[in-house]
Amino acid sequence: MSAKFVLHPEDLSVVVASNLNADILSDLGSALAGSLGLAASANLNPDRRFPSMFEPVHGSAPDIAGRGLANPIGAIGSAALMLDHFGLADEATRVREAIEATTASGLLTPDVGGTATTDQIVEAVLANL
Repeated sequence: MSAKFVLHPEDLSVVVASNLNADILSDLGSALAGSLGLAASANLNPDRRFPSMFEPVHGSAPDIAGRGLANPIGAIGSAALMLDHFGLADEATRVREAIEATTASGLLTPDVGGTATTDQIVEAVLANL
């Protein structure tokens, strides 16, 4: 699957895997997209007997904590996945469109070649909502 991610990522839209394998593949996929900070994720419980979990792929990044360098796009995108899961498709679409408008404007964090801070990205996404 790792080779497929690298050689033919256009063939993939959803990958279902065990936690360990999905963790490795989600890191690889987000790195291929440009940054771990971009990738949202959802661990879904399809029968809804137990909670599902929504989080950015990148984890806590203690090496950059408190410095305004973290890319919040993955966390905000995870919220959109949660809204979808709750049946709030219109709201999820609005969040995704706000992310797209923000990144299309050229406002980017350092991990993807920009100079914006974490707070500046969050403020721009909120303004685009």
